[in-house]
Amino acid sequence: MSTSRTKKIPKTTVLDQKGRIAGEIHLPVEIFYARVNARLLSQVSVMYSANQRRGTADTKTRREVRGGGKKPWRQKGTGRARHGSIRSPIWRGGGVVFGPHPKDYYVHIPVQLKRQALISALSMKNAQSKLTVVDSVRLARPKTNEWVHVLEALKLVDRNTLCVLTDPSEEVKRAAHNLGYCLRLKDVRDCSAYDVMNYDRLLIEKRAIPSLETRLLGGPSANAETDSESPKEKKGESK
Repeated sequence: MSTSRTKKIPKTTVLDQKGRIAGEIHLPVEIFYARVNARLLSQVSVMYSANQRRGTADTKTRREVRGGGKKPWRQKGTGRARHGSIRSPIWRGGGVVFGPHPKDYYVHIPVQLKRQALISALSMKNAQSKLTVVDSVRLARPKTNEWVHVLEALKLVDRNTLCVLTDPSEEVKRAAHNLGYCLRLKDVRDCSAYDVMNYDRLLIEKRAIPSLETRLLGGPSANAETDSESPKEKKGESK
């Protein structure tokens, strides 16, 4: 990417956990200003949802239902329809036709696809002005009220927020237990595009950004690596 384009990228304000301006930062262009691939995000969202399905639903067929070995009544002479077993699917308590059975819904997602989807999701949040960078999150006590004060200062108390941190402390994690309705903590190493898309706002710790660069680009100076991979990706798309 040319340096002239990089200079046009504005700096992002960094806030402290009390909502005050703590500085500015240049977000990585390749991660937060990339082209948003809506089709890829849709595909990956379906894949992640499918992988969360347990697939344990099960119904019994007529051969699995207990009983029904004896013919209910004789074939002729009763005036009623002929039946061979009370476990027939047309009987109450009988077997189920074409019912669900245990199934594995797992879909393999290539690592490169996960990375590209996460980049698109982060770029989408940044383009929608739903990204907040915080200097650091440190709580003195593992109390829910401590997190509430932080969210109020950052104006995120009424938002469904995903907080991406680097090695969150035990106090931070315990204080967020009762805020599952509006806040979810995620380590930067485990964050996925599915997580980013499922929350309205994204709160990311400043020191988590270099970890994202290492994870998604191979390091802060990985521009040459991504440029060398782009022709291969285009060649694969043309196929």
